[in-house]
Amino acid sequence: MPEISTELLSVVAGQPTLVNPPGLYDPSGFGYSHLAVVETPARFVYIAGQGGENEQGEIAPDFESQVEQALGNLQKALASVGADAGHLAKISVFIVDHSMQRLQIYGKHFQRFLDGRKAPACTLIPVPCLALESMLFEIEATAVVPLQDL
Repeated sequence: MPEISTELLSVVAGQPTLVNPPGLYDPSGFGYSHLAVVETPARFVYIAGQGGENEQGEIAPDFESQVEQALGNLQKALASVGADAGHLAKISVFIVDHSMQRLQIYGKHFQRFLDGRKAPACTLIPVPCLALESMLFEIEATAVVPLQDL
């Protein structure tokens, strides 16, 4: 793997370093970074798609409520392994019937979820449907937790 400029990185072993290299547009206003670089040793956590369902499996009635619930579910999943939004390295976001309005709703809630932290690498995938007919939003994530944080 090619060397990454030390000017781009302030590496803490295992902590994702989120980078937007020169020569690529600045995506921070859209809630993501181009690269997530991880030095190990660390625990990698792969979180399955989190949707807008509560603990009883009931799906929230509308897109915005599903985004809020899914991000709450993601926060609970991260906390269960001693992680938080700052440990996210990569997310994939799935939006049914994607539109700029839905993107803005997601972006507003994700920025709040990040609470001032840099956004991880992200791929947004517009989809015609998800696993259940009433699902409108889903987010899956990869987090990296430095062993010293455990």
